[in-house]
Amino acid sequence: MSLTHVSALSPLDGRYAAKLAPLRPLMSELGYMRRRVQVEIAWFVHLSDAGFTEFKPLSSGARTYLQKLVKNFSEADANAIKDIEKTTNHDVKAVEYWIKEKFESRPELQRAGEFVHFACTSEDINNTSHALQLRAARNIVLLPTLDRLLLKLRQMAGAYADVPMLSRTHGQTASPTTVGKEIANVVMRLQTACDRIAAVRILAKMNGAVGNYNAHLSAWPDFDWEAFSKRVVETPEPSAESGVRPWGLGLQFQPFSIQIEPHDYMAELFDAVARANTILIDWSRDVWGYVSLGYFKQKLREGEVGSSTMPHKVNPIDFENAEGNLGLSNALLRHLSEKLPISRWQRDLSDSTVLRNMGVALGYALLAYESLATGMGKLELNKRAIAADLDAAWEVLAEPIQTVMRRYGLPQPYEQLKKFTRGAPMTRELMQGFIAKLEIPQADKERLLALTPATYTGMAAELARRA
Repeated sequence: MSLTHVSALSPLDGRYAAKLAPLRPLMSELGYMRRRVQVEIAWFVHLSDAGFTEFKPLSSGARTYLQKLVKNFSEADANAIKDIEKTTNHDVKAVEYWIKEKFESRPELQRAGEFVHFACTSEDINNTSHALQLRAARNIVLLPTLDRLLLKLRQMAGAYADVPMLSRTHGQTASPTTVGKEIANVVMRLQTACDRIAAVRILAKMNGAVGNYNAHLSAWPDFDWEAFSKRVVETPEPSAESGVRPWGLGLQFQPFSIQIEPHDYMAELFDAVARANTILIDWSRDVWGYVSLGYFKQKLREGEVGSSTMPHKVNPIDFENAEGNLGLSNALLRHLSEKLPISRWQRDLSDSTVLRNMGVALGYALLAYESLATGMGKLELNKRAIAADLDAAWEVLAEPIQTVMRRYGLPQPYEQLKKFTRGAPMTRELMQGFIAKLEIPQADKERLLALTPATYTGMAAELARRA
């Protein structure tokens, strides 16, 4: 069976393949291999500039050629590495051999071939490659997508800042708010979560088999290998302006490790993404409820069907899809954050297969973000339904009335309003009749008499605009 969108085992590469296109080049096996080649070559180039008699600085032509190996790395190159792996049964060694094959046509590089992967353990290459993948996925795909969601939410918060809405706590009618203020709550929570995602420091180590530079020092015992490793890790990545100068990885150096980088930063990053996802699950469910109440209508799409048997239905499917995929993402992210920082002694391989699912975890998140963006783009506020809901809930004014009664020391204000409002339908006339009998200053009585559920919104509009 050939692999197609309908034969793919994962829906990320099947049903939803097109929606995951931005993430695939970064987090796929192809993306992983490209990063491994990048790391090996960065290490190799820096070695040539380390001042060793045995490895002279590379020529400009050689450096340009090496940069192109990374820049032009293709699916055919990845498949060539996989073919080598069939013999080596070791993926990193296959990358090393592929690079050396690429040196065969260039005598300068061929003579220096044994400095490829010099003193490195596989994890020196893997952990830096994973770090490069995650940084790119975060900065190029995830955060920009979340920023677009935040922009849409901010626009909605501002547009609906003054639209009064009945609140519900425990599913029951509660003090009114505004539509914009409820969306502003989500904005502020999500912004904080995004800030935490962006703040995670992406770490990498290049210190040998058990983190002590053992092999490095056996070759050049008087060389400062820690400073050299730090330089490779933290020197910026190549750019159009960098030319053929030494270029590195642009990550943050991890000085202490066993054979593997401890993965604590990964756990921090995945936890931060999961927190954003949880906020968006909450938002998805709330919107679903508002659609159910009729507060939002959904724009119709020609030819779209909401039910195979009930023609009237327009389902909030985008929010349902988002909720489901955010849950899948969080399940994987939590396993990644709990498992990856744990390794038996200096190294075991239980993390290797798990790490290959980072793209899956982030893929489900990205899929959900796209669903939310689509769903929010379809929403239309139904002011008539919102206003009708408010007008049928005069009981919510029991709160301000009993609060003013407390101010003036009237006896048992809470208990009076409880007895008056519970279990009985409230109307404007009933509430105003209660207020008219209160022994409070006339100005306060008039203020309460003028109050309606739609005007009892406190600072909601101001808070919504502030967000």
